[in-house]
Amino acid sequence: MLALVCANAGAQTPLAEADEDGFVDPLRTLDFNPDFDQQVFEFSTSDALDVDDPFERFNRRMYHFNYRLDQWVMLPVVRGYRHVTPSPVRTGVSNFFNNLRDISNLANSVMQLKVERSMRTTARLLFNTILGVGGLWDPATRMGLPRQPEDFGQTLGSYGVPSGPYLVLPAFGPSNLRDATGLLVDYGLERSINFHGYHHATSEYPVLYGLRTVDLRHTTPFRYGQLNSPFEYEQVRYIYNRARQIQILD
Repeated sequence: MLALVCANAGAQTPLAEADEDGFVDPLRTLDFNPDFDQQVFEFSTSDALDVDDPFERFNRRMYHFNYRLDQWVMLPVVRGYRHVTPSPVRTGVSNFFNNLRDISNLANSVMQLKVERSMRTTARLLFNTILGVGGLWDPATRMGLPRQPEDFGQTLGSYGVPSGPYLVLPAFGPSNLRDATGLLVDYGLERSINFHGYHHATSEYPVLYGLRTVDLRHTTPFRYGQLNSPFEYEQVRYIYNRARQIQILD
């Protein structure tokens, strides 16, 4: 009944400004289903909330921090980047950084004993590096060799290492203890290989780190608040947890 009152009130009054979490009138379009079985709903969704989150208070604060960082810094920078940079240049930048990430993809495919995927990623690296002029173009995808992301968090998971507690990392967003460790290992691996001399170049031109960060945000479609739900934190947590389970089994 409370939900119905809120929904009707929202339908009759102008939209208010976003609340402190960035959600605009999330109950405005709520529909009531008289045949809805609340007990069945609670039973079927109880597993969705069963995510190990002992640091929930910290994680929620970090989630809100990331939302504000995205709203005030990252998205304005991305909009400026798109405005001043021609589309072919943006595509070339994204292709180059994807080519760098294929080093980590290949190493983790090998560690997981994924023979076919390792061969396809090797072929992709060769085609894009040679035919694609260092990775600025992506002929491999057109040849039927799309990117197949693998990371050390997936590698650990494939060998039975538990995910550990859920974590929301500054700027990076949803993660867990295992995957956060995997991020560090992948970074160390990429830096030690120093493909294209990229990491040596970043010592002289730190702006390359900024370009990579902007490109990553530019190519990531997720936007905070796009679910328009007061339960977005729980939904993102559940989706991330399930997505990682699927990726590990792939």
